[in-house]
Amino acid sequence: MADLSRTARLDVLVEGYARLPHVAGTVSLVRDAGRVVVVDPGMVADRELILRPLRELGVAPEDVTDVVLSHHHLDHTLNVALFPVVPVHDFQSVIEGDLFTRRAADGVEITPSVRLLATPGHTPQDVTTLVGTADDVVALTHLWWTGEGPADDPYAPDRDELRRQRERVLETATLVVPGHGPAFRPGAGTPR
Repeated sequence: MADLSRTARLDVLVEGYARLPHVAGTVSLVRDAGRVVVVDPGMVADRELILRPLRELGVAPEDVTDVVLSHHHLDHTLNVALFPVVPVHDFQSVIEGDLFTRRAADGVEITPSVRLLATPGHTPQDVTTLVGTADDVVALTHLWWTGEGPADDPYAPDRDELRRQRERVLETATLVVPGHGPAFRPGAGTPR
């Protein structure tokens, strides 16, 4: 995405994990061009794990202008209501209050530095959020649970499609923030 601007600020609020029976999704904050975007406000051990880092960054819940959902599993959606009625972006629509506007996510520009990609893989409804920062093009995605994969996502309905979408993201991203683990730099060992 050569046309992706590089002015956004990204902060990971919660680094997700999957240590069954305990699961938390990675929750991220993106700020750019007057927009304050929360990505995947899902399951966490305590809501303060989302709210406290927001406060420490000087952001109140009512400052949030958009929410993006990578997909509709509870571990990525459960805490959407922490934020006021704002546009909630998913793979097929923007929802604001009771207004449902259908639109495909692929290529949607939230700001010049924040772009959505339809990346079916973990589920058929996955969305990756690309964020252009001063240092990286970051992919906030559930195409990987962690930097180690799993290579064969047990939920993926189509392994070949997962592989295609991973390759698509890796053509652009220099840093990946996965659904349930720390950010990683893609390399030869990154599961495809």
